[in-house]
Amino acid sequence: MAGEKPPFLKPFLLLLPLSLLFFILLHSRPSATSTSVSTPISFSTPSASSPFIRIRRVFPSYDEYLKLQLNKTLDPRLRQLWATRDWDRKVHVFSQIFSRLQSRHLLSNSSRALCVGARLGQEVAALKKVGVANSLGMDLVPSPPLVVKGDFHKQPFKSNSFNFEFSNVFDHALYPDRFVGEIERTLKPGGVAVIHVALHRRSDKYSANDLLGVDGLVGLFKQSDLVSTEKVDAFGLDTEVVLRKRN
Repeated sequence: MAGEKPPFLKPFLLLLPLSLLFFILLHSRPSATSTSVSTPISFSTPSASSPFIRIRRVFPSYDEYLKLQLNKTLDPRLRQLWATRDWDRKVHVFSQIFSRLQSRHLLSNSSRALCVGARLGQEVAALKKVGVANSLGMDLVPSPPLVVKGDFHKQPFKSNSFNFEFSNVFDHALYPDRFVGEIERTLKPGGVAVIHVALHRRSDKYSANDLLGVDGLVGLFKQSDLVSTEKVDAFGLDTEVVLRKRN
């Protein structure tokens, strides 16, 4: 009959829309094997907000900065060292540090605690060892069950989440003001921040800034009061700075 489509075309025409839909869905899915690092924060050229902080270098993009940090975090030799020979020694030293803070009533067993830049989680293990059960670590690379994934320039937690935050990676912050701002945002009013730093000297090649005086760090805390500064001997870091967020 005139105008009638050949019989072999009918199945083809019926399958054509389904084929097109499958093609669109297939190519619109994100690749499961993608290794690109998404940029969690807006990128801008960092600048020192204090004469006591020196920014080491300028990166062409935030991803380039992250790649440098991940070179250390993912180094198989270092991860093996952190998980074996270093583990007990660091847990022991951190336990002593946290016990001392408990004796000063700056940390309690009921605290919800966060360790910022925790690597494999020795600090978290130490907190749990001294009785702070509700403790968690955060790092670019997660290490379950102690450490979750997160960027210290933009923490993945709600505001006013923690009673206590500890970090010994301030020198790795490309944006020191954002690093501190995120600690203050996620600390509860009355919460305590303890930062270990090295003064007057360069740290390792992965550091993004040099702290030349404790005032450079303290001045970044806009919602907190200084509690104390004192000398410590903590894995190459020599100064402990304790601050409390105002109510």
